Amino acid sequence: MSDPVGKLPSELDQLPDRDTEETAEWAASLDAVAQAAGTRRAEYLLRRTLQHAEAAGLALPKLLETDYVNTIPTAAEPEFPGDEEMEAKITAWNRWNAAAMVTRGSKYGVGGHIATFASAAWLYETGFQHFFRGKEADGSGDQLYIQGHASPGIYARAFLDGRISEQQLDNFRQESGGNGLPSYPHPRRLPWLWEFPTVSMGLGPLSAIYQARFNRYLQNRSIKDTANSHVWAFLGDGEMDEPESTAALALASREQLDNLTFVINCNLQRLDGPVRANFRVVQELEAQFRGAGWNVIKSLWGSAWDELFQLDTTGALVRRLREVPDAQFQTYATRDVAYIRQHFFGADAELVALGALLSDAKIAECFHSSRGGHEPRKVYAAYKAALEHKGAPTVILAQTVKGYTLGAGFESKNANHQMKKLTIDEFKDMRDLLGLPIPDSAFADGQVPYGHPGANSPEVQYLNERRAALGGPAPARKVRHVALPAPADRSFAPLLKGSGKQEMATTMAFVRLVKDLMRDKETGKRWVPIVPDEARTFGMESLFPSAGIYSPLGQTYEPVDRDQLMYYKEAKDGQILNEGITEAGAMADFIAACTSYATHGEPMIPFYIFYSMFGWQRTADQMWQLADQLGKGFIVGATAGRTTLTGEGLQHADGHSHLIASTNPASLNYDPAFAYEIAVIVKDGLRRMYGEQPEDVFYYLTVYNEPKVQPAMPEGVEEGILKGLYRFNTAADLAEAAPAADAAKIQLMASGTAIHWILEAQKLLAAEWNVAADVWSATSWGELRRDALECDEALLRGEVRTPYVTRALEGVTSPVLAVSDWMRQVPDQISQWVEQDYTSLGTDGFGLSDTREGARRHFGVDAQSIVVAALAQLARRHEVPASAVKEARERYGL
Repeated sequence: MSDPVGKLPSELDQLPDRDTEETAEWAASLDAVAQAAGTRRAEYLLRRTLQHAEAAGLALPKLLETDYVNTIPTAAEPEFPGDEEMEAKITAWNRWNAAAMVTRGSKYGVGGHIATFASAAWLYETGFQHFFRGKEADGSGDQLYIQGHASPGIYARAFLDGRISEQQLDNFRQESGGNGLPSYPHPRRLPWLWEFPTVSMGLGPLSAIYQARFNRYLQNRSIKDTANSHVWAFLGDGEMDEPESTAALALASREQLDNLTFVINCNLQRLDGPVRANFRVVQELEAQFRGAGWNVIKSLWGSAWDELFQLDTTGALVRRLREVPDAQFQTYATRDVAYIRQHFFGADAELVALGALLSDAKIAECFHSSRGGHEPRKVYAAYKAALEHKGAPTVILAQTVKGYTLGAGFESKNANHQMKKLTIDEFKDMRDLLGLPIPDSAFADGQVPYGHPGANSPEVQYLNERRAALGGPAPARKVRHVALPAPADRSFAPLLKGSGKQEMATTMAFVRLVKDLMRDKETGKRWVPIVPDEARTFGMESLFPSAGIYSPLGQTYEPVDRDQLMYYKEAKDGQILNEGITEAGAMADFIAACTSYATHGEPMIPFYIFYSMFGWQRTADQMWQLADQLGKGFIVGATAGRTTLTGEGLQHADGHSHLIASTNPASLNYDPAFAYEIAVIVKDGLRRMYGEQPEDVFYYLTVYNEPKVQPAMPEGVEEGILKGLYRFNTAADLAEAAPAADAAKIQLMASGTAIHWILEAQKLLAAEWNVAADVWSATSWGELRRDALECDEALLRGEVRTPYVTRALEGVTSPVLAVSDWMRQVPDQISQWVEQDYTSLGTDGFGLSDTREGARRHFGVDAQSIVVAALAQLARRHEVPASAVKEARERYGL
């Protein structure tokens, strides 16, 4: 075999060859095999040599693909510890009830999915019977990320073990009556059963990796012994196309998360057709995971294939399996034996000869149904091998038939994801196939019946015994509430008293507060700072040496800044999660920390800080996942606002995150203007989320990187801060140039950094235009709106309640001008409940690179623009001359 002409140099060309003669002999041997036995034999020997080298631990690159066969041969399968006949009966009942539930619900038009669980039933049942640990032992158990479309099968199992009633099954996807079942795994809707929301595809696998990582974090920080907890993520092969599905594979292998197993149901179909019509998704996934450093186990073929592989003495069968694309293999699953003989075995003479040795029944069994994912012995072998593998996470690629046991109308059909029901005749065929004792008379009313062997039946007794041995029912969510003591007031005192003459950005005020709270003896260790590689931007480097950056390896190097006070310190028990440039990964970390109170019975207090533009805009789907999972913690959008982050341009200028955040019912959104407001909000947030009566909410705070003198907190404003609005000062409080007693009046209202623009405008209005302006701090437009909506809802029940914003402005006769560094829609959220003349200014449109002053003038929100807008509002009411508006525009160059 000669070298290819013009080949690129490899790394081997750069290493000295200490024995060129030996090297030449190896090359000559390979040439001889290729010439004498053919290139296929040469390829085989090379692959076996590399596999042997890998098993021997030699430092060589791994093969990214192995043959299209089972990783664990039949002869190497461990003894199966269960009663296969009994487990087959249990699985049959679950298959039946899952299909019946969706079919019965279809008459209401509520939908549902049948084919996914039909293909994956044994993947779940084998785990439930032998592997998945419940929460009645150490309180953590295993964490199960159930594939969303398989939820009917999980409900069917909960029906079998008595946790769900027949009435609830009949209310699948009909929740409004209070006794229904949600469509997919939704903890907020069914909090005793589901732990993790997964049906927003791609978020399940990403979250599973960070959950496994957070389990190790708790272990290494000596907060909770999670050594026995294993994370199982059940995924579809089509779902792996989502970028989030594979975004953190390297993290899992880098941190050696052998407490994590992915089970990918490779039924070769996605929602509309084949996952890889012209290719082989199993091989592609194997290469992807092996390349990322994962242990890969393939469970592709059922025991019926054993005879075929034993007869394959030339390797022709294995080669053919490796070359047939997925879409063609799906066709084989639906066609007759003659077609398979012609199109599969007719590929070459060796295969023709092999096919001649096989009966039609054997070929039909192999190609129509015999898959590794449908046999409990093979699934058990894969799961056992996954748990025994150390030093890396494992992915199991289990091949199945989508719609398995649902009949010829479903199995391997492109449309089966959209098919919501079976006919009565199809159910009878399914009954006969599964061997269920359901008489024809049960169908007399034209409705498919649910089936149950009885609470005292051998099946239910076996199921309960197995779950008891594994630590109780699963899946299950149990909350053992642990109230955290309130931190000492001294942590909040520095922000309440103000900064004196020193300027301080609210970003720094928040970080300073958290740094003090992390020193609290009772709760300090429970804070989890999370940042996506921008800690220094947010002034968090002071936490590096004191709290440490979490790394399971500790620090194996000497940091370049070790001689500096705030050096980069990594530690095995580090408290900070510095995630690199991955907002999605940081958010997955945050979710795991936010829900530790339920997952592990250990409440943690995470705060996730990021460029505000790259939070809700980039990962809003995960914010909904967080809400669904009933997470608690602080999300902090730093460098907030459209004009505060100077020079960064359009994609860094956030003027809308509060608008997006307002769509999430679990998010309490605050835009504090002053450091003392942050202190009040955080203190109350700790009470609401971690106190004696915890609420299932989380906080979104926006903070700014604009240094300003921070005033001391005025008396009596705490309620207004938390409710969302209070009067900061009045025109009469101005030390200089107070307006005359008969001056026109206006109310200036602002949130966040915009408070400083209206304070300047207040002075200009008084000194230059004899207008008296009161200044209001609107800490939360969203909370004002939430309160007002609740009042409106109460009115429908006959309760008369006045919204807080209406009450706060009661007695005010002058108009209101609201200003923020956000789109006008943000302050306009409250407009319908403001009884006064109400207008707003904001930063609508795309951001731009400029100075803060230039950007604010561009958007018309600087102090001078506010003055002109105030005068225009008063002129419309004939409270100032119309000429004043024109004069002001000219004076300020607008």
